[in-house]
Amino acid sequence: METQLDPMKDDLPLMANTSYMLVKHYVLDLDVDFKSKVIEGVIVLFFETGSLYRKTSSTGKGSCQSQFGETCKMRASELCHTPVTNVSACSSKTEYNDFAVCGKGEEDTSDKNGNHSNEEQASGISSSKDCCDIENHGNKDFLLVLDCCDLSVLKVEEVDVAAVSGIEKFTRSAELTDVSKELENLRNQIVHELVTLPADRWKEQLYYFTRCSQAPGCGELLFTTGTWSLEIRKSGIQTPTDFPHAIRIWYKTKPEGRSVTWTTDQSGRPCVYTMGSPINNRALFPCQEPPIALSTWQASVRTAAGFVVLMSGENSAEPVQLREGILSWYYYVTMPMPASTFTIAVGCWQEVKQQSFTAAIQTNIEFSLPSSQADFSPHIIFLSQSVLPGGSHLCGTRLCHEIAHAWFGLAIGARDWTEEWISEGFATFLEDIFWARAQQQLSHDEVRGQQELKALLRWRRLRDEVQNSEEELQVLRPKKESTGELSESGASVVKHGLKAEKIFMQVHYLKGYFLLRSLARTIGEASYLASLRKFVHRFHGQLVLSQDFLCMLLEDIPEQKKSELTVESIFQNWLDTSGIPKPLLEEGEPWKECQLVQQVSGEVTKWIQTNQRIRKSGKKKRKQDEVIFQKLLPDQLVLLLESLLEEKTLCPRILQCLEKTYQLREQDAEVRHRWCELVVKHKYVPGYGDVEKFLREDQAMGVYLYGELMVNEDAKQQELAHKCFAAAREHMDASSAKVVAEMLF
Repeated sequence: METQLDPMKDDLPLMANTSYMLVKHYVLDLDVDFKSKVIEGVIVLFFETGSLYRKTSSTGKGSCQSQFGETCKMRASELCHTPVTNVSACSSKTEYNDFAVCGKGEEDTSDKNGNHSNEEQASGISSSKDCCDIENHGNKDFLLVLDCCDLSVLKVEEVDVAAVSGIEKFTRSAELTDVSKELENLRNQIVHELVTLPADRWKEQLYYFTRCSQAPGCGELLFTTGTWSLEIRKSGIQTPTDFPHAIRIWYKTKPEGRSVTWTTDQSGRPCVYTMGSPINNRALFPCQEPPIALSTWQASVRTAAGFVVLMSGENSAEPVQLREGILSWYYYVTMPMPASTFTIAVGCWQEVKQQSFTAAIQTNIEFSLPSSQADFSPHIIFLSQSVLPGGSHLCGTRLCHEIAHAWFGLAIGARDWTEEWISEGFATFLEDIFWARAQQQLSHDEVRGQQELKALLRWRRLRDEVQNSEEELQVLRPKKESTGELSESGASVVKHGLKAEKIFMQVHYLKGYFLLRSLARTIGEASYLASLRKFVHRFHGQLVLSQDFLCMLLEDIPEQKKSELTVESIFQNWLDTSGIPKPLLEEGEPWKECQLVQQVSGEVTKWIQTNQRIRKSGKKKRKQDEVIFQKLLPDQLVLLLESLLEEKTLCPRILQCLEKTYQLREQDAEVRHRWCELVVKHKYVPGYGDVEKFLREDQAMGVYLYGELMVNEDAKQQELAHKCFAAAREHMDASSAKVVAEMLF
């Protein structure tokens, strides 16, 4: 039985028993209703028997039944098998121990190469051998456990895939009798053959997935929903092998569900999108969340005409009109991916085509890839509106970061989600390399200068973060030697996964970045990038742990350097401890010699001296006293403002001159954020409008500012904080709203 967990508890439970049954493909058929703020429809899941059960079943069926039966806890009471003929009566609000039973059951009716592997990886998984992950009900039925939260499940049934015409090609030479058991085996055999088709038959595979998803039902299944899971069983079925491998679930999302955000766009029109929340997509559809659960999917989504449906699919969807006022959109993915990568955005979107940009991208890609391999499929990248104003720098660097995730996060995934640095640290490191290439025609010194300046800014951010956050949240490998371990069923937890403040922290980005930067400096950038390419080729499509990368990298380091750098020392110094990593402290500050940094230092000195003169004189500057300030790059402006924030007092005239000199209100969000901090610190009333605008339009980035407004204990500033929060609260995600509310109330 699922432990009763607090929905806002620190650790995020991954409940799905993937070791016993593994989803290989999802077929979603959904309707989006903006009036009710509900996504409703059907999902069909196609399974393979999980790796653990396949191993144990080799010793004989009897021993497997014993494993699931005798060693596991029994439910306290038998279930009531009262038939309910009305589907709407099947409520997800039943008590936890009560299964919803929808009817007696109907009569029977007549990997691409380089993809993620669903098998355990070479580095191994330790099992807790906790057989109680599989629950029983007196008759020792097998329970299928799916990750599910904030969903109303209405009905679950087995799908009769054997009823699909032409499906005979997937039945091999099975000899069938009229016994229903043989028919059940046939259905599972068909699903097995379908999900294991070779990569070059993907079109045929999608076709039959569609046909099978539309096949009639052949018996409703018992189910119950808990806080974090959906549990399904079929009476009399005791093993995963015999459990239906194709099931259909009718369900509805809830308006308050934490996987989707119902809001309005900048024009005030309704829209909805998946928000990548800590609970991922389990409040969008029942799924398997553990990283090992990699699957393909296809989805048809219907909504009112006038809305555009975007998804993270491999195809460019063209809407089909089903009836007047209703359009249907179809997407699919053929590369096995975690369920968390399924994204949807429905709104009155407009497509902006920039042919010159597209041509430039194609030219760059085709320079490194044969034209036949160049793939421009429209996968989704979500960017905050905050990155768009103020020039191309912020938007460009953020795009480079997200593009880097195509390799680290998608093509190569973390086998344990507590090791976020494997995705975010790599993307942060590669962001600089990609951005240097994107700018083109930069000299080696210019590239080096930009990267050293960026390193300094990240160092300052890391220093501040470790001083102002819980130590346990600063550890990149919080489960240490238990990282990657699963319970016998395949369930696990994401350490600190539900900690609201964690989503605003960047420690896994920053410490991961500095680790990779340190390794690059140790072995040389050229050798390091070569090793990075080797890593991508070797582990493409796989799930990895930190040691997989580190062991491979250390193999490439010359013998004389190996003694100083080991996997164990990297764990100890970088991944398993809080605070600033010791090697980073010993490294000193190599960016001090950077010309861009020195230029900022000179400008900071000018501003401080000017501020001192104005404060002493108390009079307007004479013409001959005017100072000429140099033009600065966006990152230089950030460093300048951060440096000025360290000054105890800046007079209003200096702040006014500062904003005018650099046109700070027109700069990107990173610069404007620092300007707002200066305004708040020095209670510069003419700048309060800038703070209010930032808090309303740059909500996620503005969370920290609420704390600054409250800590000064200034009545005007606190009134401003409450006013802005009241206006923005309903549009903020739950974690942001929770953190801000704790600051204000």
